[in-house]
Amino acid sequence: MNNTDHAIALLGVTKSYGRTIAVRDLSLEVPRGKLFAFLGPNGAGKTTTIKLIVGLLKPDAGWIHVCGHQVGSNGLAAKAQLAYVPDQPFLYEKLTGREFLHFVAELYGISTRRRDRLLESLIRRLDIDEFLDQLTESYSHGMKQRVVLAAALLHEPAVLVIDEPMVGLDPRAIRVVKNLFVEHTRNGGTVFMSTHTLDIAEAVADQIGIIHRGELIAVGTLDELRAQARRQHSLEEIFLQLTEVGDG
Repeated sequence: MNNTDHAIALLGVTKSYGRTIAVRDLSLEVPRGKLFAFLGPNGAGKTTTIKLIVGLLKPDAGWIHVCGHQVGSNGLAAKAQLAYVPDQPFLYEKLTGREFLHFVAELYGISTRRRDRLLESLIRRLDIDEFLDQLTESYSHGMKQRVVLAAALLHEPAVLVIDEPMVGLDPRAIRVVKNLFVEHTRNGGTVFMSTHTLDIAEAVADQIGIIHRGELIAVGTLDELRAQARRQHSLEEIFLQLTEVGDG
């Protein structure tokens, strides 16, 4: 495995919580410039895998590289390539959304001129200008999600890792976010997206991985997964068939 050719590379990664094995001997390569959808039932190991990739958890075995930098031993270099959006968006409640975005820009050393140029487009496309100067403690989940997405994309990361990105978003916002993700990959970035929204994964993903009981049971394009499931049907039907096989 040549990890420099991939945005994300995992080899033999295992993570346990006590006697419970959350991720077992997971090997996975995500090419640069691709949108990778990571699917699995509740408790399958999706969020644990994401936290391992972004360096919030350490594997018990195996290694992880992001853009050629090993997570852990070269953690800062790896994290500099990343933006991470968890399933529960976090904002500082006593800041306005605009203050939060300016704070993030300062953390990444983005100049005021560049920050304003980048934010102008993100604010318009994510339709957040109306509430951006309110304290974030007043935001709904969907409002928080849009501001956190703007913050994640602000420094134009090589790799965007996002857990359940569409929760709390209305249909228009979902379409905008899908378009932003696709544009990010077309510009050479990579998106690693964990989701339960199978129709969105089916519509935008270049590659799909399915994890079940901590093990990667399928990975490939939609057509390749169809071939593995031996059915020419929707991703939902493929997903259900493959995870049922895992239960058998």
